[in-house]
Amino acid sequence: MLEGIGMFGIIVLIFIVAVVGGAFATVNQGTIAVVTMFGKYKRIMYPGLNFKIPFLEVIMRRVSIQNQSIELQFQAITFDQANVNFKAMLLYAVIDQTEETIKNVAFKFIDFGSLMQTLNRTVEGSVRGFVATKKQNEILALRRDIVNAVKDQLDEDLKSWGYHLIDMQLNDITFDETIMQSMAQVVASSNLKAAAENEAQALLIRKTKNAEADGLAIKISADAEREAAQMRGQGVALFREEVAKGMSHAAEQMRAAGLDSSFILFSMWTDAIKHFAETGKGNVIFLDGSNEGLDKTMKQMMSLSQIETLTKTMKK
Repeated sequence: MLEGIGMFGIIVLIFIVAVVGGAFATVNQGTIAVVTMFGKYKRIMYPGLNFKIPFLEVIMRRVSIQNQSIELQFQAITFDQANVNFKAMLLYAVIDQTEETIKNVAFKFIDFGSLMQTLNRTVEGSVRGFVATKKQNEILALRRDIVNAVKDQLDEDLKSWGYHLIDMQLNDITFDETIMQSMAQVVASSNLKAAAENEAQALLIRKTKNAEADGLAIKISADAEREAAQMRGQGVALFREEVAKGMSHAAEQMRAAGLDSSFILFSMWTDAIKHFAETGKGNVIFLDGSNEGLDKTMKQMMSLSQIETLTKTMKK
């Protein structure tokens, strides 16, 4: 009985010592614990309940194997001496869960702050080296090239520290206020120039179309005027033809009646004088009323009548 009680007491004592001495350790999921003994690396513990030697083994560091992110801010100077402000986001993680990788992560840097400082300076140096070879107006178009240049250099460094780069993004690229204003002025000037060129082209097209319309209107008007003149000429010719026919018929009737056909011309001349007097706007009509003048006028009218008759005969 006493032996049973003694054995039980020993077990209880061992359990108490184990608990007090930290013989059991819990490692959370997504974390790996690094164990040292007397300050020297001993082994690693994976997620779950783990046993360690009380008072001897110590969990020196817990390393997260989950994805981690950090936001960086820094400044660079372009080839033409323009200050550029960058905001970058890095996404990185431990390469794998092997013992060698975990040892690199745990012992390469004295603490996490030193890792972040080195990471920041490495990215900043890579960006500055790339930007220093480019001009101000090229930077915004080279966002992807900058990221690739940083990744090429950063990947090697991170591997030696036990990490690998998952992604990098340049969230913001800004210039000094003076440069931003000058860039805005350049854009505004370019827009004004484009607007002026478009307006000039529109004005040219408008004037060309107006000129074409005016030319077409003049052509149509000229064609109409020519056609009207042609019709007027045809009307005058027809009128004269009908007058000649009427005069010829009247002359034949007068000759049949034994009268002088020149009386027709005299009658036309007097009718013309009457028409002048009735419709004319002048106050005075100058006529040669002498016998010689009347005789001269009659001979001229008879000559015109003979010419008209001769022309008609030749046409037949």
